[in-house]
Order: sequence, then C-alpha cells, then structure tokens
Amino acid sequence: MKNRSKIQVLLFGILPLLATFSASAEPINNDDAIKLARSAHCLRCHGVTKKKEGPPYNVIAAFYKSNKDAEEVLIEHVTMGAKVKLSDGHKENHKAISDKSPEQVRNLVRWILAQ
Repeated sequence: MKNRSKIQVLLFGILPLLATFSASAEPINNDDAIKLARSAHCLRCHGVTKKKEGPPYNVIAAFYKSNKDAEEVLIEHVTMGAKVKLSDGHKENHKAISDKSPEQVRNLVRWILAQ
C-alpha cells in the first residue's frame, strides 16, 4: 500500500507538467500564422524585425522570453482590444481578433513568441 501511494503522488505531480509540455510541443503552422497576421491587419503596426507603430515581433518575443505565462498574456492582449501606447505617444485600443478559433489565435501567438 505504501508503494502504491508513492506512485500516485509521483503521477499526480508529473501529469500536470506533462500536460503543459504536450500543449506547448505542438508545432507552429507558420503559414497559417502569417495568413492570420495579414488578415487581422497585425502587420500594419508590427513587423517581424522592423519597428513600425508597434514593436516588432522579435522584440515582443525577447520581452516575454522568461515569462511562463507569455502565451496566455498575449492571447488575452490580441483578443481583448486593450489600450496600447503607440510610437508617437498616443494611446488607442489594440485591434482585437475575435472571429478566429482559439487554436488559430494560439498558433499566431506562438509564432510571434518564436521570432
């Protein structure tokens, strides 16, 4: 009975980690991410490496590199239309992506974070 409870404790401790790993281990579909970035007009204000009105994606990726919640934070950002400060100093609502599936949005965010 003692060994069984140790195994259960071990499994319950590892399973959440495995679930997290498997969720983030899905490959990014670059073509779909770029297609969504274009259709949602993300690339009007963001470049991959070039500064526009908003920060380039490689700068965003570097900023969030050590944040374990980066995907969730950015998913909320691109779907909620939060206020953002633009390069000229004024603020406006970030365009929200509300007409796409959660999987499409997550793929886009993962692509951004991979830059």
